Parts: sequence; structure tokens; C-alpha cells
Amino acid sequence: MPVFTHIPHDEFVAAVHTLAGAVRDGGWTPDFIIGIGRGGLAPAVYLSHATGLPMLSVDYSSQVEDFAEAPLVRLAERTRAGEKLLFVDDINDSGRTIGHIRTTLANAGATAAVLRFATLIDNVSSAERVDYAARTIDRRDTKDWFVFPWEAVAPQQSLADDAAEVPDRIA
Repeated sequence: MPVFTHIPHDEFVAAVHTLAGAVRDGGWTPDFIIGIGRGGLAPAVYLSHATGLPMLSVDYSSQVEDFAEAPLVRLAERTRAGEKLLFVDDINDSGRTIGHIRTTLANAGATAAVLRFATLIDNVSSAERVDYAARTIDRRDTKDWFVFPWEAVAPQQSLADDAAEVPDRIA
């Protein structure tokens, strides 16, 4: 059974403020914040409120074409028109989600220079890099399974099943 580390709501809010400050002070302002579903939706909503920037979403976790891949193709079109997009997820763990989104956007002709990624937690040994992170970990050392406030309502077995999807993260 993995070690579950619950992130209290006040720590989550502090992390959002950290990201908002980094975006505000970074000299780059996105036109839209894009929440990556499922785990990035709540952070994106909070970040949208903290920055006053509008939010859109992509439901990557659903694997339903109309809500996962198709919106990325439309977002790629917007980047060619010069719009800047900040994609937000809860954690950059293995890098699989961010890598998939980057590849899909590139294949759809997105302008990479106007894309940025932000996460609450960034694994420095991930296959992908992010532009903004509120906290960093190294999965080679930190094996905890982080439980964000919106996940705290899930049954324990559901959390364990999610953690077990990629055993290297927690073993």
C-alpha cells in the first residue's frame, strides 16, 4: 500500500498563489489558462481567479476524442494566431500527460513558443519539464502518493488503484 500524503486545502491555495506570482512576475502573460482534466481542473480554476485570466479546459483523462484530442487541435489553431496558452495540471509525475499534450499540439501545428506548462508539484526526474511549479520533488527519493483536496473524497481503494497505475512512482 502506498504512503498517502494529503495536501491540506490551505497548502493547495498557497501553491496556487505561488504559481500566480511566478506567472505575474515572469514577464509572460497567457491569454488563457488551460486546465488539464482531471487533476488540473481545480488548480486551473483557482489560478484563473488568482490571476484574473480566463480559463478553458481539456479533458485528457477521459480519453473521449471530442473532449481530449479535438480541443487540443483547436487550441493549436489559436496559437498560430498568436494566443499564449498556459496549461495547468496538478503534478508532473512521469511526464506522460504533458508529453502527450505537447506532441498532440505539435502534430496539430501549434506554435511552441506561446505554450507554457505549470504544475503544483514537479518531479525533477520526469521525462518532461514545466515552466512553473509551486513545489519540486524527485521521484527517485519521494515515493508518496499525493492526495489533493479534490481527491480526498475518493474511496481509499480508488486512490490505491490510481497510485498503482505506474508502480515505479511509489515503489
